[in-house]
Amino acid sequence: MKPAVDPKLLEILVCPLTKTRLTYDKENNLLISEAAGLAYPIQNGIPIMLIDEAKIIDEAKAEKYRHFLNENSHA
Repeated sequence: MKPAVDPKLLEILVCPLTKTRLTYDKENNLLISEAAGLAYPIQNGIPIMLIDEAKIIDEAKAEKYRHFLNENSHA
């Protein structure tokens, strides 16, 4: 079983790109930024709020932030 994220932490975290609230996807252990179209992973109960670690889940929304994503990409 994956460690749960502290609910107090979820209340204060925001997307580093859009500064909007995140949605907790418990099943996939991700924090979802609907505004940016990105999903931030959670490892050992710790949200990884790095843009280059986020997965694109909505290409159209992420396209608005492509310059940020490209600048922070290691690929």
